[in-house]
Amino acid sequence: MSVSLARAHGAPCPTAVLDGRDFPESEPELLRALADLRADLSGQGAGDVLKNAIVRPSRHPLFDLDYRFVQSLPQSHDSFDLRGSCGHSILAAVEAAARTGMIQPLVPGCRVRVNVLNNGDNVVCETEETSDGGTRFTAHFLCSPPLRLPELLMTGEPVTQVPFEGRVVPVSLVSMGNPYAFVDASELGVSGPGTLFADDPRLFTAMTRLRVAVCESQGWDTFGAFPKIAALLPQEGGGLFVRAVSVPSWHPTVALTGAICLGAAAGIAGSVPWSLAGRAAQDPDALLPVRTPGGCVRVAARSTQGPDGVRRLDWVSVAEKQVEYRGLLPRPRTTAPQTASVAGRRTPVLATSDHASEETPWVPLTA
Repeated sequence: MSVSLARAHGAPCPTAVLDGRDFPESEPELLRALADLRADLSGQGAGDVLKNAIVRPSRHPLFDLDYRFVQSLPQSHDSFDLRGSCGHSILAAVEAAARTGMIQPLVPGCRVRVNVLNNGDNVVCETEETSDGGTRFTAHFLCSPPLRLPELLMTGEPVTQVPFEGRVVPVSLVSMGNPYAFVDASELGVSGPGTLFADDPRLFTAMTRLRVAVCESQGWDTFGAFPKIAALLPQEGGGLFVRAVSVPSWHPTVALTGAICLGAAAGIAGSVPWSLAGRAAQDPDALLPVRTPGGCVRVAARSTQGPDGVRRLDWVSVAEKQVEYRGLLPRPRTTAPQTASVAGRRTPVLATSDHASEETPWVPLTA
């Protein structure tokens, strides 16, 4: 079984990139296999790896890779969330797939097309620059066909009033890349970026409780990582300060899918990101500067106005995302649970064969 580690700069932890041809596709068997793998990784000193990317050469003719994300939760080795995706892990998966021969090597200008099985996203990872230790990418999240911007609103409204500890807090619930709850940080007593970026456990607890309140107000399951939550403040001259919660602590920057979702939300009139970013007086397709505790990113979004007067989102992109490849891990020692019997012998969930380049189509990547 092939297990690679790669980490996108700004991600809270590395991603374990797994060859999907070695894993069962049924959810119960997959989760049992991941639980065994996670226990083994912890024994190898990789217990901080809470992101899993399961990839294989795509079965779809328009894509290079099929990708499935599984978030490991801190409660126990068999606790997972399969409902969302992770943009940083998509880039890590592309890096590892190229390094291990699943797809052809990356060169500047090539594009790897990723089919996200979790939510149907179409992601193009464009190589900017390569080196021995990693790759710099631009990630493009495509909408085909273009999406009416109001359809990204999970409640159908730019702002949803959420009951929270004896008052009502306006929150924008937007789903693009991943579902997010965006809140004006001043609603949580934050006076400026210094306070927003401080390691304040009271703010972390308030944001965590508000995420639970959002779920309860909508009748959603409070377990797991989604929707994620991010607090925002305006930058002078346009743009946003952003503080986001990850699993199980502060995000060091902002998730790639969070930046993508934020870029889309900033184009929706009346939403919290739109109001704070000052988009009322700006070009809706202007670059959105986003400053986080760990640095800055710029998000580009392209939308067009349809004949019905409603803007439709074509794509959202984030550039200059660096990924570091950390190599293959030793073959895990743990044997997966036994689930089937053939001629009196029980067979393991995980195959033991290696796939260095088996089934690799070597279809030229679009450049």
